[in-house]
Amino acid sequence: MKPKEEIKIKNKITGEVLLETLADLEHKQWIHWTKYFLRHHHYKNFRKRWKKQTETSYLELSEKEKEPDRVWAKKVIQVIKGK
Repeated sequence: MKPKEEIKIKNKITGEVLLETLADLEHKQWIHWTKYFLRHHHYKNFRKRWKKQTETSYLELSEKEKEPDRVWAKKVIQVIKGK
């Protein structure tokens, strides 16, 4: 086996381990969002913007609105790559 192939095999996360690792990451994302929400206790100020975002597909979001999703998607990629 070539060294590169060996490294790829060592970095693979499969099955239940991948599920639990990604679930843990999702929980961290939820914690991050919840802390943000609680810091901005004036919910009414955000209600209109958040309502609009819930009615907008990812592809239709502005680049600024897409960026937080990209940050978390990159974290998922890191998990899958085994980093």
